[in-house]
Amino acid sequence: MAKILMANDKGIAEAVDALVAGKIVAIPTETVYGLAADARNEEAVAQIYEAKGRPSFNPLISHMASFEMAMQYAEYDERAALLAQHFWPGPLTLVLKRKKDANIAGNVTAGLDTVAVRVPAHQAARQLIKLCGFPLAAPSANKSGTLSPTTPQHVQNNMGADIPFILASGKCKCGVESTIIDVTGDTAVILRPGTITQEEVESLIGPVD
Repeated sequence: MAKILMANDKGIAEAVDALVAGKIVAIPTETVYGLAADARNEEAVAQIYEAKGRPSFNPLISHMASFEMAMQYAEYDERAALLAQHFWPGPLTLVLKRKKDANIAGNVTAGLDTVAVRVPAHQAARQLIKLCGFPLAAPSANKSGTLSPTTPQHVQNNMGADIPFILASGKCKCGVESTIIDVTGDTAVILRPGTITQEEVESLIGPVD
């Protein structure tokens, strides 16, 4: 079974040590629990795919501590900046062009020239990323094809035998995965509906597909 770390200073510090050492850690966000690894470390990220049984052609979301951190890895136009400033920290993922010099593992982006980025609203998650000093690749902490977990016990029941640590912070506030919007084309496209609605997005940047 995975070791449960409480999302206090001691537990977060232990989670940081594990992530820096290239291990994977289930972490809380406001949406669902995520299975996190150093997004720069190809071997660490490979453990996510293996533990989840996830196809490697399916890119991962990179979680950032702030808008400023995300800007180091992705290129922003006016629409993306507007959405980020309005909804971050929060349950919005933006698919953007990856900066050519961005230090992101190839298996995070599945070899694409885009990167999916999000700044979570969960305080412990942001503190963890800030202390790590690097983005965390983190899809939902469940086996592919099963329900996304909203409590530490869900993660333990579904993945506890396959992962070393769970950073526990009770039940997720939203319980629904983030809205994903691709803003790389002329018209923004919602790739996955979530907590943030199409109407909310369109009120800021106009029509989306």
